[in-house]
Amino acid sequence: MKQNTRNLEQKARQVAADPWVEKLARLGLIAKGIVYSIVGVLAAQAAFGTGGKTTDTAGALQTIVTQPFGKFLLALVAVGLLGYMLWRFLQAFLDPEDKGIFGRLGSFIAGIIYAGLALTAVKLIIGSGSGNSNSTEDWTARLMSQPFGQWLVGIVGAFIIGFGFYEFYKAFTAKFREDLKWQQMNHHQRNFATNLGRFGYFARGVVFVVIGFFLIQAARFSNPNQARGFGEALAALAGQPYGPWILGLVAIGLLAYGIYTFVEAKYRRIKTA
Repeated sequence: MKQNTRNLEQKARQVAADPWVEKLARLGLIAKGIVYSIVGVLAAQAAFGTGGKTTDTAGALQTIVTQPFGKFLLALVAVGLLGYMLWRFLQAFLDPEDKGIFGRLGSFIAGIIYAGLALTAVKLIIGSGSGNSNSTEDWTARLMSQPFGQWLVGIVGAFIIGFGFYEFYKAFTAKFREDLKWQQMNHHQRNFATNLGRFGYFARGVVFVVIGFFLIQAARFSNPNQARGFGEALAALAGQPYGPWILGLVAIGLLAYGIYTFVEAKYRRIKTA
């Protein structure tokens, strides 16, 4: 068993040492930035009454595929998402940046999420469905049907709220700058990246706290229909007092996060092995 594990780790390190892994990771960051930028723009348009809609990352992919040359563009995004997935799984397995157990867990979860998003992109390209079959309500219902299901859903909700507050922490401390090649950036680029990152991480934190809150509500009332995904969380913000203003600020923050991810694509320190 130990020998098999060592062999698997050796193969993973061989893959990680390939120069193409870094290129795919940077392409993945570009793809991620495109997706978040679309989510932010659509939500901002909805907030300011100029069209658009509140949607999630899968909805952003659907927006891409409906554009001229949409399937070709979405195929490029899908390749990027697969590259991002590979990079995050290598981070989880090898921990090249010495992030520890929680960093590994976060990378693994991110890898799963972006694997699912890449699969959604492929389904949209080949026309085998809208990619929305696994809604938040669906998986919440499946989880709730398990032994201690309500507790499991509540724990997931609490974890997501905790992740949202960690996003706040990164926003206020600008901790994300540790991952950038700071010495290669001039003064204006540093300020630009810092302001984008702070605004973007804060906006993400707001959305994740809302998602976690609704999951806890679903667990509390044993009702999976109470659960809300990313797009539905944005819609819930719009329904609050001063909702259009709140949604507008969060939407602009998500757009800022998307643009910050483009900055990451160029200046992120990507250590794969």
